Amino acid sequence: MIDKIRELEKLSRLLDPKASQRAKWNSEVLDYANTFLNNLDTSKAFIQSEENGKAIYHLDIEEQATALAPLLDSTTKNIDGVGINPASGGHMGYIPGGGLYPSALGDFMAAVSNRYAGVFYAAPGAVRLENMLIKWMCGLMGYPEHAIGNLTSGGSIANLMALVTAREVHKLKARDFERSVIYLTEQAHHSILKAIRISGLSEAQLRYIPLDENLKLSPSHLEKAIIADKKNGLIPFYINTSFGTTNTGTVDPLKRIAAIAKKHKLWFHVDAAYGGFFKLVHKLDSKFKGIEEADSITLDPHKTLFLPYGTGAVLIKNKEHLLKAYHCLADYMQDVIGKEDEISPADISAEQTKHFRGMRVWLPLKLFGLKPFRAALEEKLYLTRYFYEEIQKIAGFEVGPEPELSVAIFRYVPKDKNADEFNRALLEAIQEDGRIFLSSTNIHHVFWIRVAVVQFRTHLEQIDLLLDIIKKYVKLNT
Repeated sequence: MIDKIRELEKLSRLLDPKASQRAKWNSEVLDYANTFLNNLDTSKAFIQSEENGKAIYHLDIEEQATALAPLLDSTTKNIDGVGINPASGGHMGYIPGGGLYPSALGDFMAAVSNRYAGVFYAAPGAVRLENMLIKWMCGLMGYPEHAIGNLTSGGSIANLMALVTAREVHKLKARDFERSVIYLTEQAHHSILKAIRISGLSEAQLRYIPLDENLKLSPSHLEKAIIADKKNGLIPFYINTSFGTTNTGTVDPLKRIAAIAKKHKLWFHVDAAYGGFFKLVHKLDSKFKGIEEADSITLDPHKTLFLPYGTGAVLIKNKEHLLKAYHCLADYMQDVIGKEDEISPADISAEQTKHFRGMRVWLPLKLFGLKPFRAALEEKLYLTRYFYEEIQKIAGFEVGPEPELSVAIFRYVPKDKNADEFNRALLEAIQEDGRIFLSSTNIHHVFWIRVAVVQFRTHLEQIDLLLDIIKKYVKLNT
């Protein structure tokens, strides 16, 4: 047995490479990263390919080791070289992760040490760091000192956690679900619908509140619906609002909705996944009035803090509510009892095992300070306004609501062609060009093209390039 153990030990020690091997790999990966970043200004935002990375299948998992160089080469060709490049300044199709370089360093540090940031007892410093970040976010939103939250993988899980917390606080049981009512609008993010399904509330009544002319939730229609539902013996319990819808960046009237929620004792949730960190821009303070009244808030640092995908947050105003929903003990965790100075993330989350996400958030915020983040967000507001004004100077174009944040929608209305077909073709031409990536949406059964100015690398030259591409297409096709 000893001989077998030693034989296996010799092989297993390959998983712990020596300093010389680490140095070689570090050098190769750093070269890859620098090449990728240095070429971003000339790289396309979108690349269409017939193969679409199929050659990655040539590097399936095998018994024998492979050198790093061919793996990096395949990554460049089959992963980086096709599809959407979310790190590109030309990516204005969706609301992407930004890819700040210090976040990559933070992830490297977190992965090397592999600190378990789920339980205070296991990694008190890591838990303190993540709780400090949550407290900063709570303070930014105007929440009280006792508010709490959790770093999540994104807005979808944050919205799910908020809904489950509301379900538990309102003491809803399976027998109540058919009579329970959730209020939202057609502009709510589809992750809300996923959260309803996953949380077991598929049988709940979904009440879609009408929008006003600016695509905002109508408070008067909301209150009428709540009153009518109560009279009909239903259980209104949850209001979902948006601070920056995905389609148009619209902000619901939070202050008026907060008053309605308080009056009728409903859970008031603000999905601020996209728009929340615009709170750093002081000129937008008036739009945030009422968010401090929310019972829960979803934020996505991987959107408007420009961090990598997989970085979300949920904030809950009353920490007891979050504990009620998620706190659970296990026999094998008994060593933890009585040794926690702070609440452990695992006690207020669906996740027990979790990545130490805090490093990717904390490192760039500390290395850069808040000032450049404020400037980048304000720049995006102005760039969107600039595009919105310039596109209207081109004959034949119409626009959607005036941008509140950094999303604008537009479409060309030809005199003798189908408008939807023309705009689909225009969008395809922009995507085929590849230097700029845009996406589309449908609002009230009308096809619109979206411009989402959220990437921190998007500057004036990309907006001018987009306008130039659009002008040339229209000139050639009308």
